[in-house]
Amino acid sequence: MPPRRATRSTPASPSEVPEQSGYDEVQELRAQVSALVGAMQRQEEHIKSLQDLMSRQATTAAPGSQDVPVSEAPTIVPPVSPIVPPVVSAPSGSDVTALEAERARFIKVLEAFMRFNPPMFDGKEADPWIVETWLTAMEALFEDIYTLERDKVPLAAHCFEKDAQIWWQKAKKKRASNLLPLTWEEFREMLFMEYFPDSDKRKMKEDFRKLRQGNRSVREYEREFTHLVNCVPGMVHTDRDRAECFERGLRPDIFRTVNALKLKTFEEVLDRALWVERGNAIARDERESFEREREREKGKKRTTSDAGGQLSSKRPPRYPRSQSRYQGPPRCVICGGNHRPMACPQREGKCFKCGQPGHMIRDCPRGASPAQSTASVQSPSRQRSGLPPAMLAGRSFVPRQYEPCRPAPSTRMDTPRSAPSGRVFAAQAEEPAVVDDVVAGIVLLYGTRSRALFDTGASHSFISSSFAKTHDIEISDSADAWWVYAPEHTFSVHEVCAACPVQIGDWIMPADLLVLSRMKGFDVILGMDWLTKYYATIDCESKVITFREPGQKEVVYWVCKSSLFALTVSSTRARKLISSGCAAYLATVVETQKELPALSDIPVVREFPDVFPAELPGLPPDRKIEFVIDLVTGTAPISKAPYRMAPAELRELKAQLQDLMDKGFVKPSVSPWGAPVLFVKKKDGTLRLCIDYRELNKITIKNKYPLPRIDDLFDQLQGSRVYSKIDLQSGYHQLKIKPEDVHKTAFRTRYGHYEFTVMPFGLTNAPAAFMDLMNRIFKPLLDQCVVVFIDDILIFSRSNEEHEEHLRTVMQILREKQLYAKLKKCEFWLREVAFLGHVISEGGVAVDPKKVEAIKDWPRPTTVPEIRSFLGLAGYYRRFVEGFAKITTPLTRLTHKGTKYVWSEECDRSFRELKERLTSTPILALPISGESFVIYSDASYSGLGCVLVTPRPETTTNFQHKDEAFRLSSLQTKLGLPMVEVCPYGYSVQAGMAHTDVAQKYVQLWTVQVATPAQSTPLELDPSEPYRAHSSPNE
Repeated sequence: MPPRRATRSTPASPSEVPEQSGYDEVQELRAQVSALVGAMQRQEEHIKSLQDLMSRQATTAAPGSQDVPVSEAPTIVPPVSPIVPPVVSAPSGSDVTALEAERARFIKVLEAFMRFNPPMFDGKEADPWIVETWLTAMEALFEDIYTLERDKVPLAAHCFEKDAQIWWQKAKKKRASNLLPLTWEEFREMLFMEYFPDSDKRKMKEDFRKLRQGNRSVREYEREFTHLVNCVPGMVHTDRDRAECFERGLRPDIFRTVNALKLKTFEEVLDRALWVERGNAIARDERESFEREREREKGKKRTTSDAGGQLSSKRPPRYPRSQSRYQGPPRCVICGGNHRPMACPQREGKCFKCGQPGHMIRDCPRGASPAQSTASVQSPSRQRSGLPPAMLAGRSFVPRQYEPCRPAPSTRMDTPRSAPSGRVFAAQAEEPAVVDDVVAGIVLLYGTRSRALFDTGASHSFISSSFAKTHDIEISDSADAWWVYAPEHTFSVHEVCAACPVQIGDWIMPADLLVLSRMKGFDVILGMDWLTKYYATIDCESKVITFREPGQKEVVYWVCKSSLFALTVSSTRARKLISSGCAAYLATVVETQKELPALSDIPVVREFPDVFPAELPGLPPDRKIEFVIDLVTGTAPISKAPYRMAPAELRELKAQLQDLMDKGFVKPSVSPWGAPVLFVKKKDGTLRLCIDYRELNKITIKNKYPLPRIDDLFDQLQGSRVYSKIDLQSGYHQLKIKPEDVHKTAFRTRYGHYEFTVMPFGLTNAPAAFMDLMNRIFKPLLDQCVVVFIDDILIFSRSNEEHEEHLRTVMQILREKQLYAKLKKCEFWLREVAFLGHVISEGGVAVDPKKVEAIKDWPRPTTVPEIRSFLGLAGYYRRFVEGFAKITTPLTRLTHKGTKYVWSEECDRSFRELKERLTSTPILALPISGESFVIYSDASYSGLGCVLVTPRPETTTNFQHKDEAFRLSSLQTKLGLPMVEVCPYGYSVQAGMAHTDVAQKYVQLWTVQVATPAQSTPLELDPSEPYRAHSSPNE
């Protein structure tokens, strides 16, 4: 504090002393503030100079010291007293001394850090799991030792070794020009960019969308879920989204309980899921303990069975005990023999004579013993059930006092009341040698043929677990634990297939089927619960089941013969059947679809795995072309009610909507527009979601962008020998819709109102828009080595070397433009390829036999529209049929306006001949540039025709039926028109005319003006050569 100024000792008046004292204090305070401001400015200048010095020396510092963080600014203590100013210490030492002090501090921090043995990272594998695990371990260590933020990156860098250390040195050189220190978040991002490529990121996004708990524990599921969220943070934005995604992937038995609680945070959902899992485990342990106790009790009761086969029980028996005084071995309650029931051969399904399973003593190949041939003891069980021997191996014998009961609404394991039980007659060890004394047949279960046993002795209905899993039938946990009695043990059933549609004829009768893992021989057992529900009456003599449900039509079902169940037959039995007059058929299984080659086995293509993802990775990128929907002026929005759907279609609709939502292709909508949806079955049996945009298409202004002519596309393939075909995956979905037109694509379903963000199928201008996109992308390659028709790409080359170059160029373009293909629909390195309904090879173009099948099986037309449909389909291949117009003339006459429809013999002959011609079409050679051509022309009053011929076999034929105007035209027009229509522009052509006697009358020079697709081309006949005509494009 500056000293006070000296004053005179002259006394002042009382009024002047306080005034002078206050003035002096203000001056002193001003001086103190000025000094404080100056000290702060000098301190800031010193800090700035220190930062500059550290930044300049960062490039030359030793490894680990280049990212030394900035020292903290000194804390300025506010003044305690308004009179005494704070003491600000000036910086001591030079800049070099400060830098050395910072280095010494970091060395101490590094030594303390290394004493904790931090995990090392070598960077050998580009595995995001390893990167995430290492970063998590480092962050946990930083938190434990209270590491400063500025020290995290240098300390982590000291844990790099081998490949990772080399990468870090390169990364530092790239950041040499950046003076700002690297933050931990930036460090994480750099590390993931290096060891987490985009292809893995896309795959991980797909794995995240499909992630489900399955058979894993909640903790295992949570670890994988958290890892995917950390690696792909853009998939989950808020804690609420994270909780919903995690809850949606839980196992159904856990999801039901957690979802009912409507939890909002991820921690709550995880905690409740763990709680439910522990509760389920406790209940399962109690159930298993109860089952073991039940087995022990049953074993004790079996050992105390008396000679009459009655089991001991605390309850009074319904049947009197046997009064026999027989003192030998106890009598078997199954077959009546003198042995214990547990040792009964019939119980095991074995023969009494040879002890082998699969037959009874009367069918034993060793022959029956005299005693057994004269008298045999019938088993009471056998007499009641009528089951085959092998079936008895799996039948459970349930005494009367243990009749099964219906399940209670809820079953507690800790109560004395027993769990519900059920009887089931099922084979276990052997496939049943089915005989004709059981009521069994074929029923449809979810549209799949299944072998069903109609068992009046079974209290409930059952399904084989292997059958359910093979056909992807949904299995859920049962509310009750069911006890099923089987030979030698009792087991519980706690899974059920609820409301399975059992179809008999045209009728569907749902059944709740308990899942049995030990059932063989039949896929389904329909017991009394199902038979009673549908009022079934079984005629065992004629093997007929009648269902008389009140208010419904009576359904009669004839049971199948046992031959339908026969799985194998011996050669001896087959020889006897054939000798008795039975028809025998030898069938072999042929694989109609070839096994698809692996991507790694296809040359060139294996270099571009990212072009063939399993599913589209998400929304397409922004392109120069966007799909636009231009409407007629003054059009109001159109909305239609949803169509009705079957339950199976509704399930498929919900699944496909969720898939489209996950990919971002659709989003919820509030648009006034709305189109209905429907399903169309694909070739493989799956359902395709279609939007009925017919009303929208009517008011849409049509896009005039031309689609290429298929004939023109094939003309470019001349001389090609090697082909590859690429089919884009959901091609239309790879082009965005203009944001202003998104609301016009809205569609309505039972589950909400949605709209497309990508171009959907079914819009009138979609093919033209996508064709425009493909032409722009492949413009340099069109007609050189690539032919494109909408989303189908054909690559053609003259040799394997050329094809390798062309294929690599196309794949590189697809990668750059982010267009994706479906591998299973693509074909590579072919000598013959099917494209646009034709088969293309080195020899030329032929008809695709698969497409002709529809024409071969076409029934006789009965109406004019049917004739037009047939001619339209057959006309697609008209150039492969010589004289097509002549053959179809009788059919064409029936389509004329005002003509009465009369199917004559001539029409029938024409119809049959056309179908025969299409099944034996020739291979048309493609014109080769640089060679001469010969055209043979023929014309008459009803039509014209010509053939273009090269030194190879015939190339193309053309015959057209002409109208009345053509009949009145001049002869030179009739002769010249066919030659012009097939003339390849730019080549010399010789034309031969069939009517030579007529042509000789016109030997003088004459010219025919005909409008061709290009322009009017003059055609001249040379008088010196009356049967030849030369065409020049320059005339």
